[in-house]
Parts: sequence; C-alpha cells; structure tokens
Amino acid sequence: MKKAAGIFLCLCGFLAAGYAQDAKPPITLDEFMNATDVRIARIAPDGQAVVVWTNSPDWQHNRFRDDLWLWQQKTSGTVPLTQSGYDSQPAWSPDGKYISFLSSRALSDDSGGDDDKDETERVWVIPVAGGEAFPIYTEKLDAHAFAWSADGTKILFSIRQPLTKAQEDARKEDWKDVIRWREQERGDVLLAVSLQAAITENQKTPSPHAAPKRADDEQPLPKMAQVLTKNDRAITEIAPAQGQIAFETGTVSKRMEGPEAYEIFLVNGNGGEAKQLTHNDAVESGLRWSPDGKRLYFNVRAAAGSLEGKYQDVQGRLYAMDPATARVERLGADFRGSLEDYTVADDGSIIVAGLTGTEQQFYKIDGSKAEPLKGEAGTYSGVDAALHSPRMVALHSTINDPTQSFVVDDASQLQQAKAITAFNGIFGERAKPEWTTYRWKADDGTEVEGVLIYPPGKKGDKHLRMVTLIHGGPADADGDRFGADWYDWATLAAANGWLVFRPNYRGSSGYGDKFMLEIEPHLVSRPGRDILEGVDALVRDGIADPDRLAIGGYSYGGYMTNWLITQTTRFKAAVTGAGAVEHAANWGNDDETYDDAWYLSGKPWEKPQLYQSEAALFQFNKVTTPTHLVGGNADIRVSYLEDVLMERALSQLGIPHSFLVFPGEGHSLDKNPWHGYIKVREELKWLDKYVGSDAAPAPKGKFTAEDK
Repeated sequence: MKKAAGIFLCLCGFLAAGYAQDAKPPITLDEFMNATDVRIARIAPDGQAVVVWTNSPDWQHNRFRDDLWLWQQKTSGTVPLTQSGYDSQPAWSPDGKYISFLSSRALSDDSGGDDDKDETERVWVIPVAGGEAFPIYTEKLDAHAFAWSADGTKILFSIRQPLTKAQEDARKEDWKDVIRWREQERGDVLLAVSLQAAITENQKTPSPHAAPKRADDEQPLPKMAQVLTKNDRAITEIAPAQGQIAFETGTVSKRMEGPEAYEIFLVNGNGGEAKQLTHNDAVESGLRWSPDGKRLYFNVRAAAGSLEGKYQDVQGRLYAMDPATARVERLGADFRGSLEDYTVADDGSIIVAGLTGTEQQFYKIDGSKAEPLKGEAGTYSGVDAALHSPRMVALHSTINDPTQSFVVDDASQLQQAKAITAFNGIFGERAKPEWTTYRWKADDGTEVEGVLIYPPGKKGDKHLRMVTLIHGGPADADGDRFGADWYDWATLAAANGWLVFRPNYRGSSGYGDKFMLEIEPHLVSRPGRDILEGVDALVRDGIADPDRLAIGGYSYGGYMTNWLITQTTRFKAAVTGAGAVEHAANWGNDDETYDDAWYLSGKPWEKPQLYQSEAALFQFNKVTTPTHLVGGNADIRVSYLEDVLMERALSQLGIPHSFLVFPGEGHSLDKNPWHGYIKVREELKWLDKYVGSDAAPAPKGKFTAEDK
C-alpha cells in the first residue's frame, strides 16, 4: 500500500457523480476495509518520544503488516521506525536509547519484500538514534515474552525448554510424526542476554547468523544466554524490578483449559528456583511494579475470574500484592464498571481505564475508590506512563473518530492531550453516521442498554430497515468506540443504509457484576430474551420496520444469532460466524473449556438438560431465516466443526444458506485481509438480497492493480 507523510492513508475515495460538491459521500467497502489499526503506544522513560505499533492490510501480499512508528518531541512528527512488516510489541530500554520488539523478519534482510519472513519470532533491538535493528540471538527459538532488566543491561525472554540434538533424534526415531497429546508438551525457560554482548556479536564480520553446529548433548540455547529459571508452564509475561523478577505463566498448549495454569511467580534477579505467589481461579495479567519495587500490581480482565473465590465471569479487577508476604489487596473495588488497562505513574499513582455502559474513561485509583479524570467522550485505552516524567501516552477513539495515540503532559490534563498519529484520514472525508444510546426494560424489569447507529442524515427517521449486530465475548460491550474491520462493520452497514442496533445484553461488561453474572446458567436464552425485547421496543417506538429486520454476529454473537433464528421468524436474513449450535462437543473442542462449563453451571455429564435446552441445534426445525455462515477452518476458540454442523442442518432443512470457509484462519481471521474483505462484502449482499435495499448502493471505489 502507499504511504503519505510517513502515515498510511487511504486515498482511493472520490466524489461520485450525483453528490453535491459540499456533501460528503459515504465510506466505501474498499476504504473501510483498508483501515489501519493502532494496537499500542509506549512512551519513552523521559516522556520525550513514543513508539506506536500498527496493524494494516497488505493486499498485494495477502497478509497483514505489523509496523512500528516513532514520534519524538523534538521533531513533532511520526515516522516509520521499522519496515519489515513483521514487527510488534515494542518496549523502551530504561535509558531510552533502544527499543526492543518481537519480529519474525528474516535474519539478514529488512527490505520489506514479500520473502523476508522467518518462521521464528525472536527479540530484536533497534537504536533510537539511528542504525539497523539486530536480533539478540539467532537460534530457531520462538520468544514467548520479553522485557528489559531494571538496569537496562540485559534483555530477559522466555522460550520453550529445548531438547538436545540426541533427544530430538531419539524422539523422531521412536515417534516419527505421531503427536503424543499432552505427554510431549514442555514448559519454558527464562533467559537473560547481555545487551552489550548482543551488540558485539552483531558487529562481527562475517555475519553471525549462521547456526553453529552443536554436540549431541548440547541444548540449542542462545550461546550468550544465562538461564534464570525453568517452569513447567509457558511464561507469558515478565516484569523485572531491582533484584527480582516477577513472571506470569500460561498453558503450554495454548488451549485455555483451566485457570490453574495462570499464576504469578517470583525469582531472584540472578536466577534460581522461582516462588509461586498466587494460587487462585483467575487469569492474571498486566504485571507492573511500583516505582520503589515494593508492590506488584496486576489485573484480571473481564470474564477471567477473580481472586475472591471460585471461577466466575465477573468484571475486570485490579490488585496490588506485597511480594514478600504474597498478601493481595483489591484496588478500586467500589467502581461499578469493569477495570481494564492501567499504568503506574512516576509518582506511584495508578491510572486505569474503566468501562461503564457505552463509555470507557480514565480513573485515578485511591484505595477502593476510582476517581474520574476529566476527558473527552468516547473510549480511552492503552495508557502507558513515562518512567521519569508525569507524561503519559494513551489511545482514544469514538464511533466516528478513528483510534489515535495522544500524549498527555499529566493525568490531570487529559483534555489537553496532543494527537501524535493521524491514521485513517479518509473517515474524516466521508459522511458520518449518527448514533445514540437506547434503553428498554427486560421481562424481569432489568434495564438493558444498547447503541443505535443511524445512516448518515437519518437520525430521527422512522420505520428504518434494521440489522441487529450482536457483540462477541460475551464479556464485552458496544459503545462509543471506533471499529473498522471484518468483525466490527456496524458503521459500514450504516453507510449502506442500515439502522444498526447493538444490544448490550445480560453478560455484557460495564454494567456491574450482577448484570454480568445473570448469563449463567442460561447461556443463550436469557441474553436472547434481552435482545428480542430490545428489537420489539424499537418496533413499538416506530424506529424499526418490523418487515425489514435482520440479525448477525460472530463468535458469541454467532452463538446468539444461531439461537435467535430458532426462537423467532421475524428476521428476514441472518449473517453468522464462528458460533456454536450445541455445547457438548464444543466444550470438548473449544480451547476455553472451563469458561464453557461455568456458563452452563457444569460439565456436559453434570448438566445434560441445560446443554441441550440451551443449544440451537435441537430446535433447528423451527428455522425459516435465510442464513449466511462463515468460519475459519483452523478455529479452535469455537470449533470449526460447529460451522460444518450448522451448514449440514440448514442443508437438510432446505433453508436458503451460504457457507464461506477461510483456509488457515483461526478465530480472529488475521492471516489474509482478503478473507475479511470478502466476508463483509458477502454479508452486506446477503442482507440486501433478503431484506431489500432503500436505494441504489453508493458508488464504491476499487483497489488499484498496484494495491492488489
């Protein structure tokens, strides 16, 4: 794709014939799907620079690019830092002179071509003052996590415990290509490499990138690496402090089968046996130390359990631990919503993003209280504080304003934040949809909320054709935040003449633990009633046309879509993806087994009646809705076989349907941007085909031959 002023901009839009010169045309499919996603931003220790990680489609090479960008106060500009397209997860060295990152780029080339990818994801380092990036090791060992040591002299990283050459040869001889399920899994080893040693090694000539031969009894560890500790689990986060290192573990298999794999450990900075600090039914993350190194902070995100008891899907929580005693204190406990991203400022104060309803704002933690910081409407996330400055960097967006990175001089000056990125400028040149919150009463008297997004210029109109788009999770909430991809295409639907209803049903986060817990044990029937009651209210209010209703969703939104077309015939069309139609086999195939069992209050043999009564499959004889179905054939979050099962049922019943399979894609469809493009294109066509269109579709731009 083309670059302009160092920032990706989509310039393929145009004023089409028939539009007045002073009117803005709607966003096109091509423009919408070409959006750049701002993943994270990290601020330098002195607050004078920021590194930004973006993800964007590369149509020509059928992949997504991961790029790093650098903003510096002295130049006030944001420019490319790397160009390979395989670079992510940036981190500043404590002295601000280097940025480390993960990359699967080839060892000997950073040309940005299509053949510069390596199958190994290593830790790389680039000097901020200028110079080439270099790997800290060259062995074929994937780094799972990494961090700078507290003094900046070393880089710590985790890899799977390697086998000696003799062990590898023996395994191949005995087992050939047979997979020994669970038996062959190995935990991680935590390593440290001296930065100076890595610099010296990479300055040698000839290139050090040829893999050295090794003896049969030698493990292929990086030759400069110091082994700090080993663990029988994967090491997924590393947080060094002066003289000690905290780390978080996870499952070796990447199957999230139980929260017991996710615990926090502490090891001496010079290495040794690690001490386990936590023993709970929660998935901890976000390890950070207080400036004095005496407290260790961490969070448990929404639907990841809690430290207060047995596993259950509650809202996000924030904790502080005394590592010496392993005593844990919950912070911000009085906050009604869900606590998400957070950072520790240079003065020791904690700033956290808190979700309440359709807004996510920043709060300052004071014991059990969360004091709101005055910011702009919309969604704040990704906050990161400077190590030696009151400055912070954060991400912010609204439904109509793409996510950008902002530098804040002080947490109290949020409204004076300065934008340092300007991605996706095309959205400012297109007609913007209008939106509002919408509330209704459920059958049990509970107030439920959602978002209505109107076609540009249509707010206040009546009897509109309406598509209900159901968010996944289910622990999430639709609100005032930007989305432009295969999963979040609500504003594109609005641009194509649809009123979009986005309900935050029972089980959504941001509305209190009680609201979130009420999804259990009726995984689809309770949220389903919430959604249908919202649709009915919109019809009664004259906003939605009862004869032109459609429904859709992906992941848990797919679960709900599959269920609701068995409960009503009011929807003229449905678009669904990666959603289960039964729960017993999906419990066995899904990588989040423990979560599935919690939702249905037990395992399949413990609650067989619920597993059947909450499953769409056993009520498919009631389906009449033409249904468009998609799935990635490598999906293990919701088994791809659930998609196949649903298609077979629709086929046997003679229901009009279409099934698109995306080869090699998992749950997130992040391999090939054309898959997401085709998904959304065909979903919009399906809705128009079976519901009808108000008018001729808006002119659409075309990707150029160069782009393709």
